[in-house]
Amino acid sequence: MKLMRIRILGSGAGGGVPQWNCGCENCRAVRTRQPGIEARTQDAIAVSAGNGGWVLCNCSPDVLRQIEAFDELHPRAPRHSPISAIVLTNGDLDHVLGLFSLRESYPLVIYATEGVRAGLFEQNAIARTLSRFEGHVTHRDLPLGAEVSIDDVRGEPTGVRVTARPVRGKIPVHLEGLAPSSPDQNVGLWLREGAGKVAAYVSAVADLSDVTPHLGGVDVLLLDGTFWSSDELSRGGLSKARAEDMAHLPIGDPAGSLEATSRLGVRRRIYTHINNTNPILVESSPERRAVTAAGWEVATDGMDVLL
Repeated sequence: MKLMRIRILGSGAGGGVPQWNCGCENCRAVRTRQPGIEARTQDAIAVSAGNGGWVLCNCSPDVLRQIEAFDELHPRAPRHSPISAIVLTNGDLDHVLGLFSLRESYPLVIYATEGVRAGLFEQNAIARTLSRFEGHVTHRDLPLGAEVSIDDVRGEPTGVRVTARPVRGKIPVHLEGLAPSSPDQNVGLWLREGAGKVAAYVSAVADLSDVTPHLGGVDVLLLDGTFWSSDELSRGGLSKARAEDMAHLPIGDPAGSLEATSRLGVRRRIYTHINNTNPILVESSPERRAVTAAGWEVATDGMDVLL
């Protein structure tokens, strides 16, 4: 029987762990190879329904490293890729920059909402690097609230079906003042294979009220675990921004996602998109023990989730 398999390619937030310009305690611990904390590349997953092809959900700046670290994404011929399609949740650079690393004259299929596609490809000179020949990139619409089959460049179904649902977020920084904020700028993906198993991938969300009504029948939830607390960055002197300013719901604050655990009703829950400052990265931390005690897992690069 074919099963849906999710491979967590990258479990870190923008910048990964360690972040190139960060000397916080977590980043120092990774650089000095201290036990109990792992390096992480930037957020992306790969999904397979067992037919040999893979669907990437987001395409991080670390995509080349992520492909090389997972042999099932390696070419099987002189010009080949097992990557059948790419689905984007938003236009944030940490979710789309990897597209421009996949420019070597091989056809790509990209599913995105109208708002994300417009911000990424219209009036964007860099996007020309993905127009080297006719059909280099095939764009397919990702409608809100309607399930679609994710098909490869030939139109053959991958076996993965996706429903994109708007979740509260924010327009990418590079589009602020240039494009209108709209519900289709940030979506969660409800992924289903033919036997009916469902995973929800919501790696950026400011309010769980956009998520909880749609968790009935979901087998696995991959949820935004960017920050432990609202003041995580400001308390460390790293930024004046709060988690809410960046449209991320903190884990451990009152009314945070950990407090909502009992209302989520999903057996397997995994935090991903974890910022380099988040204490849950440290296996021995009180915060890590708190999420584990509440039944949560913390994503790591290379984690496999079978449904």
